[in-house]
Amino acid sequence: MSCVRYLMHRRLLRHLSKSVCEHRLHGWQRNQSRLIRTSSKAMTIMPAWVIDQYGNNDVLRFTNNASFPIINYPNEVIIKVFAAGLNPLDVSMRGGYGSATMAMKRDPLNIKQTGSEFPLILGRDVSGVIMECGLDVKYFRERDEVWAAIPPWKQGSLAEFVVLSANEISHKPKSISHTQAAAIPYVATTAWSALVNTGGLSKDNCANKRILILGGSGGVGTFAIQMLKAWGAHVTVTCSHNAEQFVKGLGADHVVDYTAGPVEELLSALEKFDLVLDNIGGDTEQWALGLLKPWTGAKYVTLVTPFLRNTDQLGVADGMLQTAATVATKVIKHLVKGVHYRWGFFAPSGPALDEIGKMVDAGQIRAVVEEMFSFSQVPQAFNKVEKGHARGKTVVEISKGGS
Repeated sequence: MSCVRYLMHRRLLRHLSKSVCEHRLHGWQRNQSRLIRTSSKAMTIMPAWVIDQYGNNDVLRFTNNASFPIINYPNEVIIKVFAAGLNPLDVSMRGGYGSATMAMKRDPLNIKQTGSEFPLILGRDVSGVIMECGLDVKYFRERDEVWAAIPPWKQGSLAEFVVLSANEISHKPKSISHTQAAAIPYVATTAWSALVNTGGLSKDNCANKRILILGGSGGVGTFAIQMLKAWGAHVTVTCSHNAEQFVKGLGADHVVDYTAGPVEELLSALEKFDLVLDNIGGDTEQWALGLLKPWTGAKYVTLVTPFLRNTDQLGVADGMLQTAATVATKVIKHLVKGVHYRWGFFAPSGPALDEIGKMVDAGQIRAVVEEMFSFSQVPQAFNKVEKGHARGKTVVEISKGGS
């Protein structure tokens, strides 16, 4: 009897062991399929516009064999691109502007060979839908509609898919389409960085402040006008006569036509300002700081800096040293006169886009799309941006979106 019990016990153990092993094997297989998954359909290539060297429009090349982006860090997401926005920076980067600094950012230890950034995908604005989330992404889910400003050291949006950090993206405003959304993120985060991070402005302290925007009809300027007016500031803008009604329609309180005479003289006749945002550069800083209220914390913030040009010409180390010396000299020079001199830079920020998205849905900011191109017309879109435009964004529709 004991022998029979022993045999039954052995058979039961063997059956349980086999069941557990099969269960673990199936679970492991499921986990393995999740671990090695890099895209929703295990894709390896995708269509994109790339450049293989720096140059003019002739270097743009369409390919169906661009490498499909993969999630390398647990806080990243893969986005299917519905629309991409082009900026003057994309045209400059096509020609190699900032390549030394971008190379350092991509490869800080200088392990890779020169030219390892190619094939390079341009495009700094994206609106689309999340296809896959990294394991640490909590705030977003697959199929969420999102928008983002893509850092210039990352592969851009002129492709079917792009990978970004969850910290860089935000839920797309529900009140606008993907095409409209692609006109906003890069200029919005640039203006936000200049006015909020550098200029110290916010919706709580902006009421009745006098703000001057030099070059107010460009992308950053048109966004800044709307944001500052939503926050209650008094906004003065310089632009050409042709753009005067356009910027007034965005909310500008006072417009100065720089073609009507020496603009510095026209501005000097006005009441002084609490902040000047300079989108023009050149010799403007020689007289623009004189338009500020002295000894009141007034700031001059310029988005036209020699930083990238210095690193391109002198190398990263010497270029950064030259840049530091230049900005320190100017800060001290103007500080003794009672005004603050600052440089503004683009900074990707999902939280900033969260706030901007609320303003868009509230009707305080509208997307300004000048012209839309299909994915096959990317070279024509670059030509449009290169010629210069003052009344909106050039947007490329990559694929049909759901809104």
